[in-house]
Amino acid sequence: MDAEAAPGFPCETDTQRGLALLLPPTTLAALADSWLREDCPGLNYAAWVSGAAPSQAALWAKSPGLLAGRPFFDAIFAQLNCQVSWFLPEGSKLVPVAKVAEVRGPAHCLLLGERVALNTLARCSGVASAAAAAVEAARGTGWTGHVAGTRKTTPGFRLVEKYGLLVGGAAAHRYDLGGLVMVKDNHVVAAGGVEKAVRGARQAADFALKVEVECSSLREAVQAAEAGADLVLLDNFRPEELHATAAALKARFPSVAVEASGGVTLGNLPQFCGPHIDVISLGMLTQAAPALDFSLKLFAEVPHAPRS
Repeated sequence: MDAEAAPGFPCETDTQRGLALLLPPTTLAALADSWLREDCPGLNYAAWVSGAAPSQAALWAKSPGLLAGRPFFDAIFAQLNCQVSWFLPEGSKLVPVAKVAEVRGPAHCLLLGERVALNTLARCSGVASAAAAAVEAARGTGWTGHVAGTRKTTPGFRLVEKYGLLVGGAAAHRYDLGGLVMVKDNHVVAAGGVEKAVRGARQAADFALKVEVECSSLREAVQAAEAGADLVLLDNFRPEELHATAAALKARFPSVAVEASGGVTLGNLPQFCGPHIDVISLGMLTQAAPALDFSLKLFAEVPHAPRS
């Protein structure tokens, strides 16, 4: 089957190479090693059955979406001395059933890496597909701001999911607690108020980091901006309240960026797009994205597409 480049990617090859460069090889190798050790920490009894003869397998995409996660798939099989040959570039639009790649190596190594590699590719592709759908919905309104993910990621799998967001055309948002000083409602309570919380954050951030403050009202947003916040997160606002609040805040503090979050879904995302909103973040892009369906089938000579 043919594959199409993801929407908004002017040059698929350049995009693919650029995104792959973001992933440190040593980190990829360490992640792949940890995933393989988790799946097989001791004896691999099935290896006795498969043996070590040179073998080859075809990777099939069996559900529609975007292909994402090639570097992780490669890293897993590299740990097992297997070679992967790809037929489709990262970010390709998958039309099932599509042969995506072939993997060669000892039979027991192919099967040892099979489930780990498929799980990673399926999860990353699912996130990328959800991100692409969200970006398309936002762009359909004429809005030009940033659709972003959140820190609502799977423990141990964050790099995969953040990378998937990028392949889908969304912003990854902060990678971890050190990427941005986010002052949330509990921080405000602990500090004794918005102004104290922002002053403390501003002191800790110094010149290197931006400070974002979660606010539940225009009054809190103004306090945060006056105290030196770079970004204001308007959390759990209904769309009509959101746009009015953002407009009032921007009128007084035009340089303060506004992020909308909370209760945003693919269905209602267009309602949150507006001229005073700079970022819309959706936790569901990583929390609720369905995994794509892939399979890896060993073959002797000419592989045939598996049944759906």
